Amino acid sequence: MRVGITGHQDLSGGLTEMLVRGELWRLVTTFGPYELVGVSCAGEGPESWFARSVLEHGGKLEIVVPASAPVAGRADDPTRLRLLGEARAVHRLAAVERGGLGDDTGRALVGMVDELIAVWDGEPGSEPARVAALARAAGLFVHRVWPSGCARTD
Repeated sequence: MRVGITGHQDLSGGLTEMLVRGELWRLVTTFGPYELVGVSCAGEGPESWFARSVLEHGGKLEIVVPASAPVAGRADDPTRLRLLGEARAVHRLAAVERGGLGDDTGRALVGMVDELIAVWDGEPGSEPARVAALARAAGLFVHRVWPSGCARTD
């Protein structure tokens, strides 16, 4: 089972993090550890939390890197660097070409997975909303994670 993650990175403090991490942990345990491949961009927040949960449960990790981003990320992001080192594959997207899809991380992610987890408040217009819509249009099941009590920063 290949499961991708998208989510808001502007989550409010400790309570939201605890609730989301707990739900991601629960979801990862339902997939079975040796069959799970987590696909993530390994960004801050939910993407990294999911990646860590997958690895801690014995699953495999693959990371998608937009063409516009450095593969290793920022030197001050040790979590992402560690995840890149533990990933079984790193998929670097093609640069944007005139008239082509190019560097569409959401579309690439949806094309690589069987199901999607969206840490998303349900409001339209955000990146998680766009990726969830792409996944649903592709016939994928979307697990929306937004436990009661979660909030985004203003």
